[in-house]
Amino acid sequence: MMQTEQLIQTIAIATIPILFAITLHEAAHGYVARHFGDNTAYQQGRISLNPLRHIDPVGTILLPLLTLVLGGVLFGWAKPVPVNFSALHNPKKDMLWVAIAGPASNLLMALGWALLFKLSSASPDGYFAEPLMGMAVIGIKINIVLLVLNLLPLPPLDGGRVAVSLLPHRQAYQLSRIEPYGMFILIFMAITPMLGWVLFPLVKLVENFLFIMVGI
Repeated sequence: MMQTEQLIQTIAIATIPILFAITLHEAAHGYVARHFGDNTAYQQGRISLNPLRHIDPVGTILLPLLTLVLGGVLFGWAKPVPVNFSALHNPKKDMLWVAIAGPASNLLMALGWALLFKLSSASPDGYFAEPLMGMAVIGIKINIVLLVLNLLPLPPLDGGRVAVSLLPHRQAYQLSRIEPYGMFILIFMAITPMLGWVLFPLVKLVENFLFIMVGI
């Protein structure tokens, strides 16, 4: 357990990267859905960088705070952006791009935080460099975890929707039938070691690749 002072410092440093990671992920889904013909998210004001439009009290605030305090996999979620797949120009094909937009935004943000870490570590001004490096580390971790987690081929995660888009119609239909139970499966994995077994090797792989790209 963290001491109170350390907890306050961690929350102050972690707030910006966590909010950006979760809200930009959802806004990206809405933006791409609008591009392919579905205006649902736009009409509801969800294509926005304003975190207040995306915050879920449990997934955006409580869960990330608990994982910061107690340790474990740092992750969370925002209110899902509504997407009417039947309104897309080509629902099965366009679903792929709408789904991949969220994880792609996390990859770009992880890259941005890695660059910030590299620049901060080279800065002679330790007073500002140290908190920036701490913020960058959290930004890298949360975005890589969200990237990997959301690409698991389990509906309603983004990876499940990508798989439904790419599979032949019969197999896609069978996989899509899992969606009502997908979150229960994910929660079961989260409260057992199973999710860690799946995520940690993939997170480490992406992290190493990112550090090689940036030269850290």
